[in-house]
Amino acid sequence: MLWTLELFSLAKLSETKDDTGAVIVQTAPGKVVTHRGGTITLPCRYHHEPENVDPHRIRIKWTKVSDAFQFEDVFVALGRQQKVFGSYRGRVSLERAGPGDASVIIHNITLQDYGRYECEVTNDMEDDTGFVNLDLEGVVFPYYPPSGRYKLNYHQAEDVCRQQDAILASHAQLHKAWLEGLDWCNAGWLEDGSVQYPISHPRDQCGRKDSPPGVRNYGYRHKDDERYDAFCFTSNLNGHVYFLKRFKKVNYLEAVKACQRDDAVIAKVGQLYAAWKIQLLDRCEAGWVEDGSIRYPIVNPRTRCGGPEPGVRNLGFPDKKFRLYGVYCFRRNTDVQSTQAPKQTTSKPANSTRSI
Repeated sequence: MLWTLELFSLAKLSETKDDTGAVIVQTAPGKVVTHRGGTITLPCRYHHEPENVDPHRIRIKWTKVSDAFQFEDVFVALGRQQKVFGSYRGRVSLERAGPGDASVIIHNITLQDYGRYECEVTNDMEDDTGFVNLDLEGVVFPYYPPSGRYKLNYHQAEDVCRQQDAILASHAQLHKAWLEGLDWCNAGWLEDGSVQYPISHPRDQCGRKDSPPGVRNYGYRHKDDERYDAFCFTSNLNGHVYFLKRFKKVNYLEAVKACQRDDAVIAKVGQLYAAWKIQLLDRCEAGWVEDGSIRYPIVNPRTRCGGPEPGVRNLGFPDKKFRLYGVYCFRRNTDVQSTQAPKQTTSKPANSTRSI
């Protein structure tokens, strides 16, 4: 699959030198960019001074580092031995582009893969590290549940984003969305535990009219006790969202069954946003989505379609039994080939007793 590298060339690698000069690790400045379902290389190279080092004594380790400085093991290799951890199993492999290449390839990218990765190369007692930022193309959207605004603690915000085919957005993702015009006057949780909201058009009811535009930040809040909305992030779809054409409008239960009869499921909010942003779905007809809200996506604003700005219109959460609308369905692709990493066929040296 296609993927892009931002600000990266092997001739201009950022370089971090160990004081002893024994191991030097080079990684890409800026970030590498892909999308959900894609394949991406996290570039990392190393060399030694002096260079007469047994390659079987080199240990390569990749770790994901969160904003809260929590570490998640991804991949480790020592000579011919390799191990992949957790959700990365079956999806990560060494690039093996030549001597000194510690790059890894991640296949079938997920939303959870977004973030910062550490490449560590160790030679006996000497080691060096570098960092690679993995970014995803996608869309940020504000979300609140049927119970109303400001009802979610941090953990509940994580859950509702996940239920709508998304994850909690990062500050960088929210800031990018603000630069692209996102304006929302309700504060929401981000993945680092902070609470923020983007204002493109300052007004008195949103932090004073004379305040400059920007992303307002409440700082880090108590994850269990305090309640806000959520800012979710989603990316490419492995399928497509469509408005189901019917002769009559339906209630919520009838909408769910109608999608099922069409070999699909009722679309989640995140799927509708991804279809609007990435697949340019434009439909001026209100329809049920999975959480019981009524929404419709507008790419080209026009009269009687909800205002002058593009976006996904939200008409709220009506009575599921008695209110009648259309429905947005999601049908998963069935012809997508597997993008898992090739199986490694490695042999363990007979005299090897070292643990990786």
